[in-house]
Amino acid sequence: MQNVLIFTGIGLVALMCIAILMLAWGINTRIREITRTLAHQYNLIVKIQSVLKNKSATNAVAENAEMIYQDLLQNLIPIMAAIDVMPRTTPEHPLWRALGGIMDEYAKNPFALEKLRRCIKLDAEVARAIDNYMNRADSFLHHITTTDPDGILSSTFTDGLLGQSLTFFTQAKQLAAQTQDQG
Repeated sequence: MQNVLIFTGIGLVALMCIAILMLAWGINTRIREITRTLAHQYNLIVKIQSVLKNKSATNAVAENAEMIYQDLLQNLIPIMAAIDVMPRTTPEHPLWRALGGIMDEYAKNPFALEKLRRCIKLDAEVARAIDNYMNRADSFLHHITTTDPDGILSSTFTDGLLGQSLTFFTQAKQLAAQTQDQG
């Protein structure tokens, strides 16, 4: 009888050990699932944080670009008035409409370069506006060139209206300087 009680006790202890092992195995499985879920959640949070940082940086760049565009545009207004050029009538940014209007006028009428040369020579305000525009546009292009790792953005600005306008204004300034030296 004592042996039966001992075997029954050992059996009960063995069953309790098996039950505890199964319970531990189930808890371990759930902990692994929770760990995977938490790791996935953490990765998602990191991605969301990265997207928000990029959006924040993009918004800051857009705000700074808008200030630069407005500054460049303010320098273009007296130049456009002096050579009697109207901006393009397109839905783009006012700076690009203004530059497009100037470059379109020059493409239609090469005499626009002569008009600008005369304005530079005769009107100090126009000369100052061109100098300011060129300095700010050059520093903007330099900044883009140094911060653009692959050069796509800087070449877009350099080859686009900004670069074309700098070439046009440089030619007009050189012609004005030559005629002052000769005159």
